[in-house]
Amino acid sequence: MLALARRAIGAALAGDAAPEVPDVPGARLRRGAFVTLEEQRDGALRGCIGRIAGDRPLGEVVREVAVSAAQDDPRFPPVAPDEFPDLRIEISVLGEPSPLQPADPGRLVMGRDGVLVRRGRRVGLLLPQVAAEHGLDAEAFLAAASRKAGLGPRAWREPGTRVFTFQADVFGE
Repeated sequence: MLALARRAIGAALAGDAAPEVPDVPGARLRRGAFVTLEEQRDGALRGCIGRIAGDRPLGEVVREVAVSAAQDDPRFPPVAPDEFPDLRIEISVLGEPSPLQPADPGRLVMGRDGVLVRRGRRVGLLLPQVAAEHGLDAEAFLAAASRKAGLGPRAWREPGTRVFTFQADVFGE
């Protein structure tokens, strides 16, 4: 999957056709996934895009979101061809989200659980590794996911907001 992500980004940057998805068992699993791009020299985030729904084969999802992470993350300018070799790729394959009811921070396992906060069409998702990377406790993690959804930091506690947890298989270069 890492090689596929790298080939997909390279092809997009060169204006070439997307690479074929390899015929390996994992590529056919129906899973959501996120691709994160970081600068090798300092670990700075350079792009992170994903797909939550597990309704498509993982290989297709990785190929698509890898290119989106490089070109479409609104927080960053598109990756330039000359900077691409110096980026590290990380893939997070999502497990099935489970409702966290009631939304109790004490039930989160930091570093294992990711969170998804949803109200109507607003969705904020934070991968499990984000809490550890930023030193967040459970309440701060839920508040950050709420803000990412465009809601207030206490929205995860409010009626009409649904909170889910999920685990992810994370691997990178």
